[in-house]
Amino acid sequence: MASRRFPFFYFLFLHVAPLAKCSSAERVVTVALDGTGDFRTITEAIEIVPSKSSSRTTIVVGAGVYHEYLVVPPEKVNLTLQGAGSGATIITGNRSYAGGWSTLDSATVSIEAAGFAALDLTFQNSAGIQGGQAVALNVHGGTSAFYRCVIDGYQDTLFAQSGRQFYRGCTILGTVDFIFGNAAAVFQDCVISPRGSRGGTITAQSRQQKKERKAFSFHRCVVEAIADADSGEEAVKPESFYLGRPWRPYASVVFLKTFMSDVINPKGWVPWDGPSKPMPPTIYYGEFENFGPGAAAAGRVKLEGVKQIGKAEASWFTVGALIAGDSWIPATNVPFDSNL
Repeated sequence: MASRRFPFFYFLFLHVAPLAKCSSAERVVTVALDGTGDFRTITEAIEIVPSKSSSRTTIVVGAGVYHEYLVVPPEKVNLTLQGAGSGATIITGNRSYAGGWSTLDSATVSIEAAGFAALDLTFQNSAGIQGGQAVALNVHGGTSAFYRCVIDGYQDTLFAQSGRQFYRGCTILGTVDFIFGNAAAVFQDCVISPRGSRGGTITAQSRQQKKERKAFSFHRCVVEAIADADSGEEAVKPESFYLGRPWRPYASVVFLKTFMSDVINPKGWVPWDGPSKPMPPTIYYGEFENFGPGAAAAGRVKLEGVKQIGKAEASWFTVGALIAGDSWIPATNVPFDSNL
């Protein structure tokens, strides 16, 4: 069984940290299941958010389990969803490919607007392992930031589809390709949690052209399985997960200063159709100063595009360089470190 010793305090922090403060210039509305807020559903609150507003609207969502399928449309820019804690405010659905939904339409929450932020809540797709592709969160809205959130699913949990995205102090759980898409996305101080006894892949990045400035960057993260008693599955087996496989020929993923438990296969990366198939020569899979039993460089698959990189090259994939975070993250009230 994979080690459980390293990230526990990270996971605990997600559930007990206090709410971030809203500035006095923001418009604030409240949602509560018991009727004590301005609205009983998040959907109703999103509907009254001003379109194309230059000022921020914050929807404060009280504790509870919200069975809603949410879409933040493109005109609802500069919106924040503020929960009561990732263990307290949960947005959940169970649409899945097995249930007759396309991967895209299975999403519990879809973010299409720029300037979006979410803090202290959980996005969940509870379809389970048997559901196949089942998205908890789909993000393709220009710029989006997430802080102390849990993104909880199995196959295709997080569709980081496009745009510039930032995740800080989040926990992301899944089985197969559970972080996928073609966004420029930085995951900073996050817990990446493979689940299930069948093994799988963490990333399926889909950069299609060399000139695209797109990549998934995991900075100071923890990659480690968690106990998953609710799934009915056996514990995650050591060396049963890969860091990624290329959904498109120019797939680009880096792990920087990240702890990797023994859940990671020594080869690190795997072709789309399995270990016996060829890997596209155009992929870019980089690692910099990672540590832990799953981070050993000696066992990595021997390909030109799979490499241990130096500090200068790693710096291309920071918040400042990859997603120009200094120019837009401050408006979301999400903390970040711009450099390595």
